[in-house]
Amino acid sequence: MTQAPARQAVRPTDTGPITITGVRTAWEPLAKQALVTALIVGAAVASTTFDLLEVSDARTMWSGVGVAVVLLVVTAAMTRSRRLTAFEVVVPVLDFLAIGLLRFGTGDARSAFLGITVLPLVWIAAGPGRWRIVLPLVGTAVPFLLPVVLESDRSVEVNELVRLLVVVIVYGAAATVVNELSRRSLLQLSAAQRSRRLAEDEVTQAAIVQRSLQPVDGSGLPPAVRVAGTCVPARTVGGDFYDWYPTPDGGAAVTLGDVMGKGVGAGMIAAAVRAVIRSSLGDTDPAEAFRWTSAGLSTGSADMVSAQFTTCFHARISADGTLRWVDAGHGLTLLRRASGGSTFLRSGNLPLGVGTSWSSVEATLMPGDSVVCVSDGVLDLFGGDLDSLERWQRFADDRPDIDALVAEVEALAERGDRQDDVTVVAVTWGGTPA
Repeated sequence: MTQAPARQAVRPTDTGPITITGVRTAWEPLAKQALVTALIVGAAVASTTFDLLEVSDARTMWSGVGVAVVLLVVTAAMTRSRRLTAFEVVVPVLDFLAIGLLRFGTGDARSAFLGITVLPLVWIAAGPGRWRIVLPLVGTAVPFLLPVVLESDRSVEVNELVRLLVVVIVYGAAATVVNELSRRSLLQLSAAQRSRRLAEDEVTQAAIVQRSLQPVDGSGLPPAVRVAGTCVPARTVGGDFYDWYPTPDGGAAVTLGDVMGKGVGAGMIAAAVRAVIRSSLGDTDPAEAFRWTSAGLSTGSADMVSAQFTTCFHARISADGTLRWVDAGHGLTLLRRASGGSTFLRSGNLPLGVGTSWSSVEATLMPGDSVVCVSDGVLDLFGGDLDSLERWQRFADDRPDIDALVAEVEALAERGDRQDDVTVVAVTWGGTPA
């Protein structure tokens, strides 16, 4: 009989590495400028509407509004062009000009809207580089010195100079604090990103190792044995595993295990359990594999598997079709007869990490009979309730070809998000019974 290749599916990492430039979205400058523009427009409208607010020069005031609106349009264009984003800092710099025009047009020194200057100041100072402290200081002086430019015959009063000095000092201190906090945040973010990249690399390597431990196909098995299997983990590294390999007596062994939990920790235990079970291939009794596994994972007073126990099914098929199997608290294995119908292979043995002894059971396979074992993640594909076991059994019975069965389970698993690893391994015996 032909040997069916194993299907291996690994879920990609949920989130890729974050870069410093990737933290700020393309819409962030637009949101900042929208706030500045809204305040400037609101100030102009309020000054025009309410008598309590002064309008000393309507043309200049609305010129400031026009500058803010144009800057808003430019910022919106930046969201669609990376080249324009390089000139982002120009927008808050010109905001100082818009605020200066607004101030001059709404009472000059008596204007109530000078506080808007804080917004472009923080915008500039929050970026990387000490030059972002000096730039907002220059910009802060614009609203104060703009009246001198607009009125050439105007002399600067002492009070105005003192006010300018105080504002520059206060706003300069604010810009320094904002810049320093931003610098420290970026340093912490960079360190966190480096740690995350290292962790992602380790998880990726763990996933590669886990995939390499899964069998590729059944080419090394006896011709009478046909196998198929797949594992679709809920995360990059899963706690499920399956395995098959030839045995010295001319038969084959097949295993499926499910470690409680997910992720790298469960994957490490899965790899250890698989390795110890495979190392016992010389024992004709499959229960001996679990005894060796329990002893191999024992660490004394606190067993590694006691916190993360493992349910497992392990079987050996001899050349004459004799099936010897042992179940450690798994209970999700079907013996499907070629003549029709199927039964679950169940036992009272406890999972690895909980139980201390296991016993094997013997059955006889006829040509075309199959053994189909799944993890509990497969039951989630069929509702995950008490009736999911029957639905899964009917699903398996309706698909006598194990290749089609495994392929459809894999398709169901890949169709949506999974809360648990989905693993299935199936073997069909097609030899001549003794």
